[in-house]
Amino acid sequence: KVTDNAKNSLASLKRENPRLEPTLAIIQAHNDQLIQEANKNFAKEIGLRVIHICLPEGSTKDEIVSEILRLNEDPNVQGLALDLPESLYSSKVLNAVKPEKDVDGLSSVNLGRLVRGDVCDCLVPPTVCAVMELLEDIGEKKVLLVGVQGAEGAALQSVLQRQGAAVLSCHWKAPQLQSELRHADAVVFGSAKSDDVPVSWVKPGATVINCAHHLLSEKHSYGQQNSPAAEKTVGSLAVAMRMQNMVKNMERWIQSQQYRKWDFHSLKLQPLSPVPSDIEISRAQSPKAVDVLAKEIGLLTDEIEMYGQTKAKVRLSLLERLKDQPDGKYVLVAGITPTPLGEGKSTVTVGLVQALTAHLNINSFACLRQPSQGPTFGVKGGAAGGGYAQVIPMEEFNLHLTGDIHAITAANNLLAAAIDARILHENTQSDKSLYNRLVPVVNGVRGFSAIQLARLRRLGINKTDPETLTEEEISKFVRLDIDPSTITWQRVVDTNDRFLRRITVGQANTEKGFVRQAQFDIAVASEIMAILALTTSLQDMKERLGRIVVANDKKGEPVTAEDLGVTGALTVLMKDAVKPTLMQTLEGTPVFVHAGPFANIAHGNSSVLADKIALKLVGEKGFVVTEAGFGADIGMEKFFNIKCRASGLVPSVVVLVATVRALKMHGGGPNVTAGAPLKKEYTEENLQLVADGCCNLQKQIQITQLFGVPVVVALNVFKTDSPAEVDLVCKIAKESGAFDAVPCNHWSAGGRGAIKLAQAVEKAANEKKSFKYLYSLELPIVEKIRIIAQKVYGAQDIELSPVAQSQVDRYTRQGFGNLPICMAKTHLSLSHQPERKGVPTGFILPISDVRASIGAGFIYPLVGTMSTMPGLPTRPCFYDIDLDPITEQVKGLF
Repeated sequence: KVTDNAKNSLASLKRENPRLEPTLAIIQAHNDQLIQEANKNFAKEIGLRVIHICLPEGSTKDEIVSEILRLNEDPNVQGLALDLPESLYSSKVLNAVKPEKDVDGLSSVNLGRLVRGDVCDCLVPPTVCAVMELLEDIGEKKVLLVGVQGAEGAALQSVLQRQGAAVLSCHWKAPQLQSELRHADAVVFGSAKSDDVPVSWVKPGATVINCAHHLLSEKHSYGQQNSPAAEKTVGSLAVAMRMQNMVKNMERWIQSQQYRKWDFHSLKLQPLSPVPSDIEISRAQSPKAVDVLAKEIGLLTDEIEMYGQTKAKVRLSLLERLKDQPDGKYVLVAGITPTPLGEGKSTVTVGLVQALTAHLNINSFACLRQPSQGPTFGVKGGAAGGGYAQVIPMEEFNLHLTGDIHAITAANNLLAAAIDARILHENTQSDKSLYNRLVPVVNGVRGFSAIQLARLRRLGINKTDPETLTEEEISKFVRLDIDPSTITWQRVVDTNDRFLRRITVGQANTEKGFVRQAQFDIAVASEIMAILALTTSLQDMKERLGRIVVANDKKGEPVTAEDLGVTGALTVLMKDAVKPTLMQTLEGTPVFVHAGPFANIAHGNSSVLADKIALKLVGEKGFVVTEAGFGADIGMEKFFNIKCRASGLVPSVVVLVATVRALKMHGGGPNVTAGAPLKKEYTEENLQLVADGCCNLQKQIQITQLFGVPVVVALNVFKTDSPAEVDLVCKIAKESGAFDAVPCNHWSAGGRGAIKLAQAVEKAANEKKSFKYLYSLELPIVEKIRIIAQKVYGAQDIELSPVAQSQVDRYTRQGFGNLPICMAKTHLSLSHQPERKGVPTGFILPISDVRASIGAGFIYPLVGTMSTMPGLPTRPCFYDIDLDPITEQVKGLF
């Protein structure tokens, strides 16, 4: 009956969850084969998978606990049971088992629920279940427990009392044992010592049950003397009950995998005036432990990897678990053309989610990019937001984080080293010598690696035995024939170092005269960063890494990372970086930090994976707010035409960030320079400058409308802005087609200062939208560039240099013409000339070069001269940064 019920229940679960493979791990520390066979047989009959971990007899409690802890963290094991000698059933061992995997129900957490009567939220231990089954009708019987101690004794006593029985517990050597046995309607023995009890002591007709774990026969004769009395044993029934518990555990496990409502608790803010420095504000707030935050937003224990107390990686398995969960609303924060100081898009993003979650009780997630060390130690500073709308701890956010940029640097430079090394070896070795080294004899056998077999198939050589290749096939296999003049893959470092913009490699005598000019780029400009941002899975990332084109061969055909044999190694270096990093805002709302900056030379958006995971976690009525770099003409255009194509996600609303300061600059105000004091035009009311500069805001609203998405203008208010200036901007924005325009004070007030923005975004997200891409991928490369230049930037036309036209022709011939376009252009103007503010018109956009990021999946034209390696200014930020050697606190970080 028990096995049939369990079998039917499990079959039903498997029908609803076809990929379900319930696995029970049993740790055994004795040599009793009967118990092991019973577990296997019952599990097989029900349809469970059982793993037996057989530890040697004499194993210590610590050794058993170590094994338990290992299985606790194994996501493929859903249940855990123990078959141990009685001396090892200590609280230390029993409580090492995770409550959610505790099939035997003996952990303190489970027992506590059982004793309290939370029957729906606990499992009754299998032995207790078996005893209750054998006792049948208990009624008001008097039940004596003899030698039934510990967790099982407590559980049995609790269950019996709940059924109305009068329960008394007694030790084996208790003087009153004989007397109590004569009055008991049922006797439950805790071990085989019942053989030492004379039959005459037991009340005639009493039910006698033995709970000894090693007794697997259904009945055995009771007492030392021949007697008609029969003692029932729990043996096989308890094993069956264990399997039934495992099925119940699977039901609970499946339920735990479903989307769960957030049990969120915000952190309280007490804003000060004047507003302290960012780092002082960050340090004044005590963040939640990141595992607490993870639990609040519905992440499971095995879905996070802790990096200290305040940040954690989130595993991609969550996407599979919540694949049927509807997505939340998708919000993009973009901006007008900024000053060199930035206009606060990150701050608005953080303030908006603080308002939504901490003040309006709407689930929301911020998805931000990880800042580069370049600006952190250079000019701009970090990217954690600012004031009372920032990610904390801000020094961890801005320095290293979880090492993703370092992983990208390592992977990028491994590929760069592989290119030069391959050219050197091909230049200095014969085909035979190359072949012998690339496919060496190991233990007398020569064999191809998996990536080499893939290269053979691409070459049309369908052979797997290295000894069967012809000389011509060997030559095709070993020679990539890279043309050094076509190498586009550069080395990277995450530091602003202008003297690496042009370098010479190969000058040592050991390189045998192979000298060429090369360069370093900033690490976040690496194509591997773009791949990280646009990938949709680990497998997709591996395929994209393999497609990276690093150069052309001497016949003009592309040479890829896959040809170099380095794809697997790159994936290994990136295996942790592909997981988004979970952090929190000052008000405790969740943030994903993933992928990197640089929207002028890259696509400038955080990762598709972070957005996808966040959209599942917030639920159908929640919001995911992500940020695009620089102005809407750059970051937003790339978000829609590149990122949305890669993700398949449809945006709900755009928040366009503006400041009075930037609008005054576009209206003809003096230059704004990082590190220099602002001129009086920016600190005193000047309505005419503001009105004149709103042309840039109007143009950016029009750009947004090209994509059919409603736009809300967020005016990031500074203390020097007058009420009249603020009102004027909001009025012009609404007249220009914005759904709404809202002044925001989140920098000085936290989420409370962005409540009106959050309400406007919520309303706009429910508006009808007709999202569309700006261009068709099937159009020629030049036509796609022209559409962006004319419709977005306002150019009259484009002009390609001979080098750019040659590259366009080459990429088209190589089959890369159907990729989207990622324009590399200055962020300081709608045009290619940084000094031209407002809305320039009538200009010809010069395309100096066209390059391809085939792994990332886009073509990127260079507009004018674009540096991929920033330089340090005369007085970099590092002058102010220091470490207190006593407290280890970072000083001077903004």
